[in-house]
Amino acid sequence: MPAVAHSQAPVFVVADDHPMVRDALALALRAAFPGTQIEFAGSLNETLAALERRPHADLVILDLDMPGMAGMTGLAQLRSSHPAVPVAIVSAAKSPALMRQTIEMGASGFIPKFTPSQEITDAIREILAGVVWLPEAARDHQLAPSEADLALRAAQLTPQQHRVLALMAEGKPNKVIAFEMQITEPTVKSHVTEILRRLGVQSRTQAVIVAQKLGIEPSSPTPAGG
Repeated sequence: MPAVAHSQAPVFVVADDHPMVRDALALALRAAFPGTQIEFAGSLNETLAALERRPHADLVILDLDMPGMAGMTGLAQLRSSHPAVPVAIVSAAKSPALMRQTIEMGASGFIPKFTPSQEITDAIREILAGVVWLPEAARDHQLAPSEADLALRAAQLTPQQHRVLALMAEGKPNKVIAFEMQITEPTVKSHVTEILRRLGVQSRTQAVIVAQKLGIEPSSPTPAGG
């Protein structure tokens, strides 16, 4: 396959907690993009650390299910902390609604893990060229207006607000959330107020329903390299 039409070889961050998957992706990328440079990560924290080393990476190839990701929370954190770096989801998930939801929350593409390697690299070429890529089965799928609106609203939350919302969804009171996040209870209350405002809901219960619909889960910090 011809090299990507970049002035220089692209830099990728390949983030997956399964070494065999990382190795397979790296093999395909090196064959498709000669001279490419690849940073590897096995957790959300390792991905963030890789982006600190490579802030101008061309693409993050991201697994939704690795440690620290907590559903969509990790994607939201990456988009918030490194908005200039595009993210392509490579996941075993098969739901067209989930695929579309990741796009609404800022991903540049969703590539199923069962996709043949050449099709994966073809999809990555398109994403590098600025195309938002989805598998054919998901291209015509549209989220219900309410779901799309919720995804867009949730994408506006900060990473810390995502974690507060996720802990709220577990039924934890503000005092426990403050303890787990090592912040003050008034800070938690302030976050809850802002979460309700950004989600456009009137109560804590309504916010929890949104979190459950979007699959937002609590993210426990994972030590870099662990």
